This record gives sequence, C-alpha cells and structure tokens, in this order.
Amino acid sequence: MDLFTLFPTLSTSFIVISAVLVAIGWGLIIKGKREAHKKTMIAAAAAALLFFVIYMSRTVFIGNTSWGGPDNLKGYYQTFLVFHIVLATVAAVFGITTLVLGFKAKYAKHRKWGRVTSVIWFCTAITGVAVYVLLYLMYPGGHTKPVWEVILGA
Repeated sequence: MDLFTLFPTLSTSFIVISAVLVAIGWGLIIKGKREAHKKTMIAAAAAALLFFVIYMSRTVFIGNTSWGGPDNLKGYYQTFLVFHIVLATVAAVFGITTLVLGFKAKYAKHRKWGRVTSVIWFCTAITGVAVYVLLYLMYPGGHTKPVWEVILGA
C-alpha cells in the first residue's frame, strides 16, 4: 500500500470507528449509562477529529484523488461527492454543537440535537465509505498535486 491509498484507508477507517462509537454511545444512554455514554462519545469525537487531521494532511501534502471511472459516471460521482461533503460539514457543526450542549449540561437540547446529529453522522459515514470504495477500489483514479505545491508554484 502506497501513501496515495494509505491515508484514505486510515481516514475512512476513522469515520467508520467514529460512527460505530456513536451507535454504541446512543445505546449506552438509552440504558441510562451516562458516564459510559460520555466517554464513548468523546472517543467518537476523537476518531472524527483524527479522520479530519489525516484527510487535511493528505490534501495539503499529497493531494486529492481524481475520478478514475468512466466519463458517463463522473457527473453522478461529483454530485454524490458534493452531497457527502455538505453532509459531513453539517455533521461536524452539529457534532460540535451537540458536544458543547452535553458539556454544558443542557441535556434537553443535547438530547434533541444528538438524535439528529447521530443520524446525519451515520449517513456521512456511509457516504464516506461509498466515496472510498468508488475512488480506491472500483475506479482508482489519478492523483493531483499537493495544495502546498499549487500554492508555491512548485
């Protein structure tokens, strides 16, 4: 496995780990295990943060992978990718908001936000895995320049 596939595999793994931890955390709070829920959700947030750090590092230093599939599917892929990016951005904002509400002990709001945030995060994880499968397993694409090279004109 080279750097072009190592980072995407790692980052996608952290998305999946985060979603699994969110599901476990949801189950824990339903059972009334508040402290275990809190620890699990912090771990889920840490996994999501690790995803983001790995993804951004790859984008800056290696570059993003371009579509390698048939041209007739490119428009569908790009539409799907935009949907995933918007979903992930919304999930991140909702996730931070939900965590803050929990830490501030505003449990009624935390509970309402948490339900919505969890569902959005599950959809984000699923679409993230789909993007990974499309770009690295089904239709391996080319690689673009790292952002830092583009900025410096290297």
